[in-house]
Amino acid sequence: MTPITRRSFLSNALAAGAAASALGGVSALAHAQESAAREAAATQARPNFLILLTDDQRYDALGCMGNEIIQTPVMDELARQGTLFRNAFVTTPICCTSRASIFTGMYARTHGVHDFATPLRPEHHAVSYPVMLHDAGYHTGFVGKYGVGPGPRPGAFDFFFGLPGNGRYLQEIDGETRHMTAMLRDAAVDYLSQRTPDEPFCLSVSFRAPHAEDYDPRPFPPDPSLEDLYKDAYIPPPELASEEWYDALPEFLKDTEGRVRWRNRYVTPERYQESMRDMYRMITGIDRAIGRMLETMADAGVLDNTVVILLSDNGTFVGDRGLADKWYAYEASIRVPMIIHDPRNPRGNEATPMALNIDVAPTILSMAGIPTPDPIQGRDLTPLLAGERIPWRQDWYFEHLFEHPGIPRSEGVRTERWKYFRWLDQDPMPEELYDLEADPIEKQNLANDPAHADRLASMRALLQSYRDRLPEAPAQAEADSPDG
Repeated sequence: MTPITRRSFLSNALAAGAAASALGGVSALAHAQESAAREAAATQARPNFLILLTDDQRYDALGCMGNEIIQTPVMDELARQGTLFRNAFVTTPICCTSRASIFTGMYARTHGVHDFATPLRPEHHAVSYPVMLHDAGYHTGFVGKYGVGPGPRPGAFDFFFGLPGNGRYLQEIDGETRHMTAMLRDAAVDYLSQRTPDEPFCLSVSFRAPHAEDYDPRPFPPDPSLEDLYKDAYIPPPELASEEWYDALPEFLKDTEGRVRWRNRYVTPERYQESMRDMYRMITGIDRAIGRMLETMADAGVLDNTVVILLSDNGTFVGDRGLADKWYAYEASIRVPMIIHDPRNPRGNEATPMALNIDVAPTILSMAGIPTPDPIQGRDLTPLLAGERIPWRQDWYFEHLFEHPGIPRSEGVRTERWKYFRWLDQDPMPEELYDLEADPIEKQNLANDPAHADRLASMRALLQSYRDRLPEAPAQAEADSPDG
């Protein structure tokens, strides 16, 4: 077998349908791993970081998670030669709050960002991973959707190319139709092309895709160059996408914001196929953009020492229970893709312990050799990258406290087997309890089953223990939009 060079690997990966060929031979990432292992042993250089955040990408919307339709060869190769987290979650499934948790490593109850108007408090901004890296001598950059208040405070980024709000995907620039993903790619490539091995850097790239343009006639407009992709594909709807499961929702969840957006995106089988094909086109567009970034780093000589972290800010309902978007504690909303590729650790690995978005910041700081400050509540994932079997979290806390009349608030806890949550705006508060081992897609609510009364009581107690011990931020400003 003839080895594949860095450039030929990336060229193959960027071509639609090239996943099979991209996995053969020795890829750019394999070369990076081999040389980086030697260099790291000799120099112990601090790694660079490329943090890739997608927007509303389901955990199963990439090939390495078992999706046989979508084409994500670059993401799949990162997973094959890095660590794929099979059970990754966000602690709050909404853009603003999840992004604040990713920056700070804190639960929302502590950092206090529950809406789109509230920025990070100064003391939390000071311990966010961009500021900590910047203070430690890293050159820090940001490209894309910031999404936390009006923008970052001073001291976080040496380079900032941020979107004002969400923006529109398709824009006319100098007589040419440009897609937002391509524009963000170009900004990231410009930044990465200027990096040298002499100065460590961290670039955070926050895509808007595949988030919908809410209420738009075409909610997931792809790059025009991808229009022919998936045109003959049939994308199966989720098992819980029938009207039966919508009818089974409690009345306070019907005709909420998620149902309004469902009518725009998935109201008929034909509309579902149109929307899903477009969503997949946008995810493939992200995959190709990532490939260009890796190629640029290879050309600049910094790929061999760059850790790539990929995740999404939350999942999304694509007709599950007759809903669209996120916000709630069901698996489709809270479970996300997560991949960490460290070329200094030449091994492929799959991790099954529960990883959270709040683990990203402490993992970055650990890799950079920076002590983790006390306010951070996430955990360092680096032992899992090496395949170590260590004591790990058995449970975690979920909260969605965004104030909006069409989005009921909720909070709960999840263990490896059980999930419990309650709806905060009803009196009395309805409760849901699921045995995820027997019922992974949450068909049967056991909260009112006498046979599970003891389990319900123990999960209530677990929830209260989190409320008792998590530091709580002051009350937040009102939000003016459900988007994000």
